[in-house]
Amino acid sequence: MPHITCTIQHRSDLGVLVVRWPDDAPLEQLQADFEAVLAMSEQTATAYWMLDVRRRDQISPELGHWTTTIFYPQAAGRLAPQILRISVLCSPARMAVYAADPIQMQYLTYGLAPERPYHMRLFGDEGTAMEWLCAR
Repeated sequence: MPHITCTIQHRSDLGVLVVRWPDDAPLEQLQADFEAVLAMSEQTATAYWMLDVRRRDQISPELGHWTTTIFYPQAAGRLAPQILRISVLCSPARMAVYAADPIQMQYLTYGLAPERPYHMRLFGDEGTAMEWLCAR
């Protein structure tokens, strides 16, 4: 298993995991990182995640497909009966790619749909991202 490239901070005072990536990584590495996030989430019984992807400039359609259709639903099932809430902190450049790329927009629309077993939202501001995440 690759080493973990993200930092995972358990904010027990807020009941949140704050996950930050320092830069891009290959798909397999990011999958390992997400598995580590889920392991920490299970260990701490924390189903609220803030994912800071502002420094990850590469947007992989494969990762978008994997997270929204496979990983997040599996994570939601493993964390039940808690509801997995995910706030994704994005750079303006990343938001522009999401808006301009039809494949990315498809995965994003799917992932944000209210019928998913998890709740996810995108934010450009960390304070707003945390506020939404902590509004239970």
